[in-house]
Amino acid sequence: MKIIIKNIAIEYFDEGNGPIMLFLHGWKDTLHSFDSLIPLLSKQYRIIRIDLPGFGNSELPQITWNLDNYIQFIKDFINKLNVQIDVLIGHSFGGRIAIKAVATEIIKPKKLILIASAGIAKTQTIHNYFFYILAKVGKIITLLPPFIFWRKQLRKKLYNMAGSDYFLSGKLKNTFLNVIKEDLKLCASKITIPTLLIWGDQDKATPLNDGKCLSKIISNSKLEIISNTGHFVHQENPQKVAEIISKFIL
Repeated sequence: MKIIIKNIAIEYFDEGNGPIMLFLHGWKDTLHSFDSLIPLLSKQYRIIRIDLPGFGNSELPQITWNLDNYIQFIKDFINKLNVQIDVLIGHSFGGRIAIKAVATEIIKPKKLILIASAGIAKTQTIHNYFFYILAKVGKIITLLPPFIFWRKQLRKKLYNMAGSDYFLSGKLKNTFLNVIKEDLKLCASKITIPTLLIWGDQDKATPLNDGKCLSKIISNSKLEIISNTGHFVHQENPQKVAEIISKFIL
């Protein structure tokens, strides 16, 4: 389905009946990230999922966005559908949005679920600032001879070394840099609603230590660790993730 929010055409799915769950996907991902999970939940819940602006079949914002822009966008989307979100679920980048949205009370779900969420661990923040500097310096260096002749290859190597999605972000590169600059530890400490954290023990994008850190910061939270899964734990073991979510919501 399509909907227009602030002159941006947005793709979203709305299926099932019951308490309303809103799913937010990760960076470079789409609403289809949750395809294997939805059939396990949609018989009990009404599930809304969305291609965030700039991803999937949703249009690209005309200006560079930051995390606050995405949060306000989600708020406008909820208002346009005229629904009350019972459970907000964010994976990775979607978790970033969810953490700050709930902490600032711009979005007020009854419960929060963070799946391999990005955005708050100290080690991740240091890495993000390192990458931010690397991206800027790399951009300048690769404009100089003789590096300019291998500019694309050198920049890709630099960004791969940094373990970042920047190189593949296309027109969202500056938005990506805005997003990763934010340290959300303080925001996480302000969350008071029941919060479930789901993590794969083999996650390399947002390591398990990030989940443990979040669990300590968010007072009313529970961390569930799924063995032999990585960053896309909801795709690798959807049955277990659905089971954990259902028990948490009851």
